[in-house]
Amino acid sequence: QVQLVESGGGLVQPGGSLRLSCAASRNIFGIYTMGWYRQAPGKQRELVASITSSGIINYAESVKGRFTISKDSAKNTVYLQMNSLKPEDTAAYYCRASRYLNDNWGQGTQVTVTS
Repeated sequence: QVQLVESGGGLVQPGGSLRLSCAASRNIFGIYTMGWYRQAPGKQRELVASITSSGIINYAESVKGRFTISKDSAKNTVYLQMNSLKPEDTAAYYCRASRYLNDNWGQGTQVTVTS
């Protein structure tokens, strides 16, 4: 099992930026796919961005050009840089580490975009 701890959420105005961090309990980036997901009230959890062990990156259409996922293997941390935030980005954001049937989730961090 892998423990994941997210941080960096908060309250921001439209057009602002936040950087989310997800710290893993051990070095897994060489074999796990890391992903950021979000879930707004009353909606299903959705993929925001993911990065495979080989560095292949995927973004949801709604965040392309605004969000950037990256990882720092030396710090066992994956990041989600979020720019040009919109009210519809408001959600709880979750980090996920997955490999075959091994699926691990963090507790989530809240992002609220409002004026």
